[in-house]
Amino acid sequence: MPKYNTKQRALLMDFLTARADQEFTAREIAEALKPQGISLSAVYRNLADLEEDGLLTRRTRQKSRENQYRYVGGSSCAEALHLSCKVCGKTIHMSGQETEFFVKTIAANDRFFLDRHETVLYGTCRNCRKKAGEDER
Repeated sequence: MPKYNTKQRALLMDFLTARADQEFTAREIAEALKPQGISLSAVYRNLADLEEDGLLTRRTRQKSRENQYRYVGGSSCAEALHLSCKVCGKTIHMSGQETEFFVKTIAANDRFFLDRHETVLYGTCRNCRKKAGEDER
């Protein structure tokens, strides 16, 4: 079945691209887009299409069975590894020399080749550590 660039899809894409460093559940997205008249079923339908097109990644939220979605269609995601905060859900793009060193070291030492598009490292971001009163080691 052909995919159409509907108003709902355009609003969803605007929402996701403006927040490319964050992960959201379908319910969170639907709630944010409710004022524009987008239903939860329309969000699910469009998320499935966008994931199929390679514009989103989906993962299961820790300690839950809910899926989270993150936009990866932007150029900043292409060669980056992703650092995801387990507390606030923010995603940080790890790129540049650190990424190259990390990827090459794993390939050389373990003969394992990372899929950068899919790789997410989980931890706690600086802001959440500060809020929790933890030092930043």
